[in-house]
Amino acid sequence: MELATGFESISRDGWRALAVEVLRKSGIETESPEEALSTATYDGVTVAPLYDLDDLPGDPGLPGEAPYVRGARGTPGWDVRQRHAVADPEAVLADLENGVTSLWLVVGDGAIPVDALEAVLKDVYLDLAPVVLEAGDRVREAAEVLFGRGSEVRGNLGASAVDGPGLELARRCVDGFPGLGAVTVDATPYHDAGGSDAEELGCSIARGVAELRALTDGGLSVEQALGQIEFRYAATADQFATIAKLRAARRLWARVAEVCGAAGGAAAGTAAGTAGHGGQRQHAVTSSAMMTARDPWVNMLRTTLACFAAGVGGAEAVTVQPFDACLGLPDAFSRRIARNTQALLLEESGLGRVIDPAGGSWYVERRTADLAERAWAWFQEIEAAGGITRAAGLVSDRIAATRARRADDIAHRRLPITGVSEFPNVHEKPVRPPTPAQATPETGGLPRIRYAEEFEALRDLADAQPERPTVFLATIGPVAAHTARAAFAANLFQAGGLDTETAGPGADPEQIATAFAVSGASVACLCSTDKLYAQHAAAVATALRKAGARKVWLAGKGDYEGVDGNLYAGCDALAVLRETFDDLEVTR
Repeated sequence: MELATGFESISRDGWRALAVEVLRKSGIETESPEEALSTATYDGVTVAPLYDLDDLPGDPGLPGEAPYVRGARGTPGWDVRQRHAVADPEAVLADLENGVTSLWLVVGDGAIPVDALEAVLKDVYLDLAPVVLEAGDRVREAAEVLFGRGSEVRGNLGASAVDGPGLELARRCVDGFPGLGAVTVDATPYHDAGGSDAEELGCSIARGVAELRALTDGGLSVEQALGQIEFRYAATADQFATIAKLRAARRLWARVAEVCGAAGGAAAGTAAGTAGHGGQRQHAVTSSAMMTARDPWVNMLRTTLACFAAGVGGAEAVTVQPFDACLGLPDAFSRRIARNTQALLLEESGLGRVIDPAGGSWYVERRTADLAERAWAWFQEIEAAGGITRAAGLVSDRIAATRARRADDIAHRRLPITGVSEFPNVHEKPVRPPTPAQATPETGGLPRIRYAEEFEALRDLADAQPERPTVFLATIGPVAAHTARAAFAANLFQAGGLDTETAGPGADPEQIATAFAVSGASVACLCSTDKLYAQHAAAVATALRKAGARKVWLAGKGDYEGVDGNLYAGCDALAVLRETFDDLEVTR
């Protein structure tokens, strides 16, 4: 018996007719519901409201087979990889004993000293727990520690053959360390600088091609060189974007391998155990840019979504950043939550028992193909400019433009940040005392941003005042009339760390002005319905002016005497807050 039995079938035209009617009732006149309901990503990929069989871009292949869209391996699950930047052998062993299956170690100044690396790994079975290094200019010394542990050591040395000792290290790996790779292509700096998904992908493929050229020019075969490279990508709370990005990345790298003439089959004698030569080895790490210092508990939700997306997207290894990563070095509790996030998804949710669960989704397959197309075009543009090194200016300018577009969306709260730009807790208590900052990777000259940082800077400024600055909400009419807009205005002002005080029900201008004077505020915001604004807004604004208000806002749209500006969904919240800080004479 088919599941659809008993349900009336409907065509796309039938859906379109129903959607047009619903939109019309919402005040939107359109003949194309697809156009009215579609959105576009920063890469220009259209996200439609409905997908069907006609949207499938073609056969994505099988898991573990070219073009590897459905996974570089034919097995489910992923490697739980925890990052450590402190020489703490006990913390490392605690992770490995409680669900972590590989280590990402930051070595060098401000992180794990090279001469402490051996002690950190003393009781770690490196044939069972792979180690990935991030050692910068100390990579040779750090690599020697791993080489000294025998030929069964597994992982990646994190070097570069373009501007580092990657070629030399790759030769040693090929000759005597079959489970060890030498080169990591880290795409996260492009993401952390504000780049889009296609920009991150295109830059990573360009960098990967540069590494491939350096390795093959140094005497390695194409197959050997491919086996030495691992890619690192950012995973965000936009789960479908992340799923599509990881799937598209494998498709792009498979095309590079094909063009380079790589032979098929498994890459024998490399770190790639079961993947074909063109199967990209992927390490996904939850995005640093999406993390917040304010209301950091929400980061647990963000990283859970990102980890889910990375697993569904087919990453071979996943790192969940601790929820308090923005506050300094993580403690035992936050590391435990990070690893248990992965354990829950792998074990309790059963996600680790399914290969490519998104495979065959009309939406996911279409979005994967569209993203791959745009990323490939960007990669070709970089290559035409001379490759990733010579195109540094082009890359920087392109990412800066995307960063500015995203910043504008964040400022206008079209891209909300829960706990920061939306639903802030202005009186939140610190999670824990501050600790030294975590070691951060090199960015190649690119800036390193967090999406929440401009709102959080205002929060910090408000917290630093002797008394928290306050905005008065001049509520007009009964509670039912003003509650919605008063809540909206309070939410906006509190996103900058400002407190709010409400007049309460009533419409008498003098009573509202008296309450304003008692509050000690110097900025007010009218909150009510459009109907009551027409009757009372001008009079209340005038009374507030006489009581000493430097600025009078109105929650909603409309031009009234005595009102300086409007707050509404889509207004520039950052500009409103900065202007309010000036009006409140907040000390900087």
